[in-house]
Amino acid sequence: MALEIVRIPALSDNYIWLVHDPDSAETMVVDPAQAEPVLAEADKRGWAITAIWNTHWHPDHTGGNAGIKAATGAEVIAPAGEAERIPTADKLVGEGDAVMLGHHAARVMEVPAHTAGHVAYHFAEDGAAFVGDTLFAMGCGRLFEGTAAQMFANMQRLAKLPPETRVYCAHEYTQSNGRYALAAEPDNAAIVRRMAEVDAARARGEATVPTTIAAELATNPFMRAQSAEILAERRAAKDAFRG
Repeated sequence: MALEIVRIPALSDNYIWLVHDPDSAETMVVDPAQAEPVLAEADKRGWAITAIWNTHWHPDHTGGNAGIKAATGAEVIAPAGEAERIPTADKLVGEGDAVMLGHHAARVMEVPAHTAGHVAYHFAEDGAAFVGDTLFAMGCGRLFEGTAAQMFANMQRLAKLPPETRVYCAHEYTQSNGRYALAAEPDNAAIVRRMAEVDAARARGEATVPTTIAAELATNPFMRAQSAEILAERRAAKDAFRG
């Protein structure tokens, strides 16, 4: 059976992803900013959390690790490159490793730039990728611990995933990202159309993620950057953008 994926809002703009395999009854949570809303949602659904998957060490992605682990005994899977910064980790993973949820396999992709050891988890057969703060709807993560060249490589790599792949990022940044995208590519009709949809969705209080690789190829100025230099220029412009 297909994975069941539930979006849990947390903090001001985070999304935590609760992922359930009906066949094995295993459930994992991606990047729990907080424990309480995750435990409440799992309890409401009658799901037993068996694992936590972290994409990177930032507290708004790992803050719920300890509480969920204490309550459920869940195994914490984390990027090997950030082991010292995720003390709750039980299993460390890196490029090419397979991580299982029941019979569903996710491949680990190392995507450094936002943080030095950032990873993504790609369920190829399920058409889903959990990308943390690397790729956003119409945006990318800030370059806190890496370079524009690394982020450009990440964008190029993610762009090669099947276009229908659903992309589960960790923040509701789409509206602000889209405003910059319009400034970066004012003649891109796809961005204009998408922003109208995004503005309408947000006015209704609706989430705008997950997105898809196809949507990002059409409207994301960072995935559409033709070189690391252009991505660097766009990232610096976005960091200063107040539109």
